[in-house]
Amino acid sequence: MSDSRSSKSDKDIIWPDLPLDSWLDTYETLHRWTQVVGKIRLKLSPMVNHWWQVPFYVTVSGLTTTPMFCGPNTCQADFDFLTHEMRITPDCGGLRTVALAPRPVADF
Repeated sequence: MSDSRSSKSDKDIIWPDLPLDSWLDTYETLHRWTQVVGKIRLKLSPMVNHWWQVPFYVTVSGLTTTPMFCGPNTCQADFDFLTHEMRITPDCGGLRTVALAPRPVADF
């Protein structure tokens, strides 16, 4: 009878090493950008117990806020790590994108 659990080599393929030193600048920048979007989400979303209104959710291509209220409309922010852009999608149309490229947080 074979064991259905993953072998060590399978885990290495699924979870590759991510040495922090090699992507520290990206980590710090992404952390700050998600903080900016998180503060916007905090302002636009009604308070829910345990801050459930503010997390990002993992998608197949990155992170999303899910819909946020913007006056009478809603919008959603998506960090797409495959296309290297953040998309802000309002329900009334007019998609906005921001390239996820090296830049100061003030420019973001």
